Amino acid sequence: MRLPAQVVLATNNPKKLTELRRMVQAAGLHVEVLGLADFPRYPEPEETERTFEGNAILKASAAARETGLVAVADDSGLEVDELNAMPGVRSSRWSGPACDDDENNALLLAQLDGVPRQRRRARFVCALAMVTPDGERRVWHGYMPGHITDAAPAGENGFGYDPLFVPSGLQVTSAELTPAEKDSISHRGNAVRAFIEYLGGLG
Repeated sequence: MRLPAQVVLATNNPKKLTELRRMVQAAGLHVEVLGLADFPRYPEPEETERTFEGNAILKASAAARETGLVAVADDSGLEVDELNAMPGVRSSRWSGPACDDDENNALLLAQLDGVPRQRRRARFVCALAMVTPDGERRVWHGYMPGHITDAAPAGENGFGYDPLFVPSGLQVTSAELTPAEKDSISHRGNAVRAFIEYLGGLG
């Protein structure tokens, strides 16, 4: 495989698209990163797999097939020890299929109500899959350990559970970090850096 001129990130999340574009540009790679909004709509696959990797491959495979480009997709989520590694692959739908971030965060805090800080350990997990139009597949994984705050949600950056999650070694939530600070330690940042390193080797 040669370095592609374009890749499509199989997402409608503008923050994820901005994040990948920023990191590809910072690496000095001349690769245009497109999103699903740049193409005619197609039926996106249901995330029916029980692993992050499986769901990422589903989404990337559909995007590669529909766009004819090298496609990248991630499935990411939060695993909380006290909840037996849930929400897991259901992280974005934790409080229901039509929920939003605020509802998910409220439910998680309610489920951890009264749980002491030492038992609020958690980690963000990311599986980043790349699928080419001819069917080649690769997957990279990334992790960010930490804990769920027992204080009020804090921070305006990030998305999802970021206002509740305090990365290991820090005293602030992920949502209080700058984009560059978060990229340097995040689960998605770790997986994307591995993907970008792979792309850099193709140039």
